[in-house]
Amino acid sequence: MSVLEGILHTYAQFFNWEMWVDVLSNPVSWGLIGTLVIMEGLLSADNALVLAVMVKHLPEKQRKKALFYGLLGAYIFRFIAIGIGVYLIEFWWVKIIGAGYLAWLSIKYFIDKKKGLGEEDEDIEGINQKGLLIRLFGTFWGTVAAVELMDIAFSVDSVLAAFGISQEIWVLLLGGMLGVLMMRGVAGVFLKLIDRIPELETAAYVLILVIAAKMLLGVFGVHVEHIHFFILLLVVFAGTFVVHYRNKKKEQETAN
Repeated sequence: MSVLEGILHTYAQFFNWEMWVDVLSNPVSWGLIGTLVIMEGLLSADNALVLAVMVKHLPEKQRKKALFYGLLGAYIFRFIAIGIGVYLIEFWWVKIIGAGYLAWLSIKYFIDKKKGLGEEDEDIEGINQKGLLIRLFGTFWGTVAAVELMDIAFSVDSVLAAFGISQEIWVLLLGGMLGVLMMRGVAGVFLKLIDRIPELETAAYVLILVIAAKMLLGVFGVHVEHIHFFILLLVVFAGTFVVHYRNKKKEQETAN
C-alpha cells in the first residue's frame, strides 16, 4: 500500500459507522478519551491564557471572533494531524522521535522548575502589533493568523501525547476534538484548579514522561495494557494529592 493510499484509508475510517458504535459502547475507550481530555486541560490552561493575551488589543467583539476562527483552525489541524499520524506512527523511527520529543518536553519542565523559570512573576506579552503578520493581513486577520500558528504549536504536544496513549482512530479524534473545546471552554476552571493544587501541573508532566516511555516500549514490541496505564494514572494523581496536602500542612506549620 502506497503512502497516499494508507493516509486515504485512515481518513475513510473516520466515517465508519461501525467504528463509532464500537468506540461509543466501549467503556475502555471512554476512559482513554477522558484521560486525553484531562491531560489536555492541565497542559492547555496556560496556553489558553496566552491566546487570550494575544487578542487583548482587539475590540471585545473582534476578540471573540479571532478566538473562534482560531478554534476552527485548531480542529482542522488536529483532524489532518491525527489522520496522517495514524499512518506515520506505524514506523518505528516516528515512535522514537515522538517519544524523544515528549521526554524532552517533560525533562525541560523539571529543569526549568529547578532553576526557578516559568514562575508566576513571568510576564506574558501580547502580540507584536508591528509584526509581519499584522503588516501583511491587517490587525484583525493578522491576529487570527498568529492565533492559528500558536494553536498549531500547542497541538503538536497534545497530538503526540494522544498517540502515546492510544492509536485507536476515533479515540484519538474524539479526545483531540474535546481537548480543543476544553482549552477554550473551561480553561479557566483548570487555571483555578492548578492555582489551588499547583502539583497537578507537575503530575501532568510526569504522565508525559510515562507516555514517552510507553511509546518507546512499543518500538521494541512491549505493549502496556490500558488497565495498567489507568492504574498508573490513578497512582500518579493519588500521589499528587498526598504531596499537595503534605506541602499544605508544612506551610501551615511554618506559618504558626
